[in-house]
Amino acid sequence: MVALGLLSLIWGYNFVVMKEVLAYADPLDFTAARTLLGALALFAYAAITRRAMPLPPWRLMVPVGLLQTALFSLLIQWALIGADAGRTVVVVYSMPFWLAGLAALLLGETLGRARLLAMALAGAGLLAILRPWEPGAISPSGLTLALLAGLVWALAAVILRRAPRGRGQTLLSLTAWQLLLGAVVLCVAALLRPSAPPRPDPYLAWALFYGSVLATGLAWALWLYILDSLTAAGAGFSTLLVPVVGLLASWFQLGERPDAFASLGIGLILAGLLAFGVVGWQRSR
Repeated sequence: MVALGLLSLIWGYNFVVMKEVLAYADPLDFTAARTLLGALALFAYAAITRRAMPLPPWRLMVPVGLLQTALFSLLIQWALIGADAGRTVVVVYSMPFWLAGLAALLLGETLGRARLLAMALAGAGLLAILRPWEPGAISPSGLTLALLAGLVWALAAVILRRAPRGRGQTLLSLTAWQLLLGAVVLCVAALLRPSAPPRPDPYLAWALFYGSVLATGLAWALWLYILDSLTAAGAGFSTLLVPVVGLLASWFQLGERPDAFASLGIGLILAGLLAFGVVGWQRSR
């Protein structure tokens, strides 16, 4: 329970940190730096705990590293340029619904009526937040990028489900290596793309520490501990606390009070997430 609470606080508040750091650094530069430092933090954790870190198969590490680390992280950081942190975290963490749909299409998994109803609730919530009927609502920025981030995350999860792991492969080693690969890609892209230099500020140093050591290194270690302690459904259900923390943090710190449509959409998505998690928990029991 302590690990669940701490993980939710770290990942939820991280959206506020990523939003505020835009005033001090380019999104690509910051994402590359925090991802590289996060990968190094995981390898340092493995060295301290004396855990083996075998290199995963390339056919698994490359697509997951490019999708889950490089593209997913960059989409979130760019989404925060045109959207508030509260709505972004809710849209991104609708990923379980996209994962369920992709699993049904690509893995042959069944959803059932209860999960379809939960997905319908979340879909209605996304429409209320995105408001595609308004001029300029669907644009290559903001919440559209957050929606794509959730889809990319789900696609990476499907690849992880389908691909076999190598002998002696652990979730920690797979996470660290794919994180390092994605960080290298992001660093190369940041070097090739000209951008304004970061503005030196104590908050930038704090954001780098938080995003790399806490939100990547420590949070992934906590997540692995949770996966070892709970069922997969129970661990997935625990992520429902992350958007709640993100919403509250963005409200109190950034003053991002949602309007009526956004409030309705957020409520529908959280209701769908709750129903989806309850169904999964009951099935696991």
